[in-house]
This record gives sequence, structure tokens and C-alpha cells, in this order.
Amino acid sequence: MATKQQLDAIALLKADHKKVDGLFEKFEAAKSADKKAQLAREICTELTVHTMIEEEIFYPACKGQIEEDLLEEAYVEHDGAKLLIAEIEAGSPNDAYFDAKVKVLSEQIKHHVKEEEKRSEGMFAQARDAGLDVDALGEQMAARKEELLAKFKSDGLPTPRTHTFTEDRINHAA
Repeated sequence: MATKQQLDAIALLKADHKKVDGLFEKFEAAKSADKKAQLAREICTELTVHTMIEEEIFYPACKGQIEEDLLEEAYVEHDGAKLLIAEIEAGSPNDAYFDAKVKVLSEQIKHHVKEEEKRSEGMFAQARDAGLDVDALGEQMAARKEELLAKFKSDGLPTPRTHTFTEDRINHAA
């Protein structure tokens, strides 16, 4: 049974959504390049960890339990975000388009969150209705999240791996 401190999977993911939304708001209000760089790093780290725990634990648990097109869209949305995260991580607030990339990432994430959190037909609602053990998933996800945050703090963010985009198309799109 989950302890009072332990969040179920959906509550954990919603808490992540809320935290990142707040970070995007702080980024928009930030004036100094140093503050923007720090917030952008934090946004990228939080989103990288979030997408990894969803893709490693939550989405596989949802497979066959919720509408397949919701899962497919979620993976594509994650992959689009990963490309922007890589661009933001490689850049700095002094670069052209840096603020625009963070803004577009924010808009993409807001759309993604809306899809997941929609009341009756969203991914989270469908997962609950399907009877997924959200307490057990939450426990797994919290442990993995802690592990990833520690790893990324010491090693930096990994190169993103996409599920739905092919590298050849990305590298030859120019």
C-alpha cells in the first residue's frame, strides 16, 4: 500500500506537469541570461526525466488498456519535445531563437498535458478506468525518477532517443 508520502502514478505525473508549467512561467519572466540558462536546464532535466519514466513504465502499462492512438500521439509529442530539448541544451540564451525554442517547447508541453489530463477521455482517465495499479506504478516511477535525477545531476542529460522519428530523416531533412 502506498504511504502518505507516495504518490500514485497519475498524481506523480500531474505534479511533474505542474512543476514544469511553473518553470516555464519563471523562464518567461526572467530577464538575465544566467537565470534563463539555469531555468532552461531545469526545464530540460525535468522533462527528460518525465518522458523517460512515462516511456519506460507508464506507457507500457497503458498499452492495450487505453486507446492506441492516444499512446501513439504521446510518443510523437515526446519525440518532438526531445528534439527541442536537445536544441535548448546545446544552446544558450544569447543564441538566436533560444527564447522561441523554449516558448514552442512550452506550448507543445501544454498541449501534451491537456491530452493526458482530459477529464473523461484523456490518457489518465482511461488508465484509471482500465484499473491499472497506479499505486504500484507510482512506486516504480518515483524510484526511477530519483535514480535518473541523481544520474543526470552527475553526468548531464543524455542524447535523446526518439521512438517515432528516424535519424536518417532528421539528419537529411536540410
